[in-house]
Amino acid sequence: MRMNESKEQRQRVIAGLIRSSAPSSQEEVAEHLARLGYTVTQATVSRDLEQLGAVKVRIAGELSYALPDQIGGAPSPRIASVFRDWVRSVDTAANLVVIKTPPGSAHLVGVALDNSDLAEIAGTICGDDTIFVACRSAPEAETLSAKLSGELQ
Repeated sequence: MRMNESKEQRQRVIAGLIRSSAPSSQEEVAEHLARLGYTVTQATVSRDLEQLGAVKVRIAGELSYALPDQIGGAPSPRIASVFRDWVRSVDTAANLVVIKTPPGSAHLVGVALDNSDLAEIAGTICGDDTIFVACRSAPEAETLSAKLSGELQ
């Protein structure tokens, strides 16, 4: 079996695990993979989760991993709720809006933004705790920043 096939197969297993049992830690994912015969490091699990777009979400008061389609599938996600729970700050830099989140939460907010109907958004880039939202112009970025800052109230 080629390395890519193994990686793709492992990531399918991880996605299935997230969908079926919402693991709460990378260690839990690694233990599940080990039971299935996969030898992985924490770094491998971390990369796989990142590539799958898995993020930690709060479900019934507990943090667990979820995939983007599990959290952002609604046509009109509740931006206000996501922002109140996950966003620390919103700032503007030229035609960008810079959003800070707790570590590991940027993808959750990014998916909500990508699935929103906010016309100012040309695209998003998410890191671990920072999101860059590209707008077509500086005035659009200012408008979007004001809208999003209002959601933090």
